[in-house]
Amino acid sequence: MLNTRASRAATRVDRGRIFGRGLAFPPRVGGDGHLMWSEGDPNVRESIQIILTTEPGERLRLPEFGAGLGQFLFEPNTTSTRQLIKDRIAKALAAWEPRAQVETIQVDEDVADPYAVLVVITYQLVATQTRERLSLSVQVQG
Repeated sequence: MLNTRASRAATRVDRGRIFGRGLAFPPRVGGDGHLMWSEGDPNVRESIQIILTTEPGERLRLPEFGAGLGQFLFEPNTTSTRQLIKDRIAKALAAWEPRAQVETIQVDEDVADPYAVLVVITYQLVATQTRERLSLSVQVQG
């Protein structure tokens, strides 16, 4: 039993070492009153979410950071716009998240909302080769 606990603790430490550690996103306060931390696979997922929801210029010390998807708010929901969104996501993730290798990015019309597109990103964690998937909605035609 002791070896199993030590093994789990070592695995957790290794995943934190492999993928890093940072403040949880969105920021949350734990039961002890301190800000919660994120590490391992969830840290990569949260990083991708931050990249995709940040507009260039929002970060003072990294003015180029972010995907800039808000710029599509008043664009028509066309094949061309969806391709531009896909390209923007691919470029931003390649520039800002080296821990994930993007495999596919699907950007499709949202059948439930003509003013939105659905984005599904499939990526592989570089360190472990684990495949992950992230979905989000992007507003267009404001």
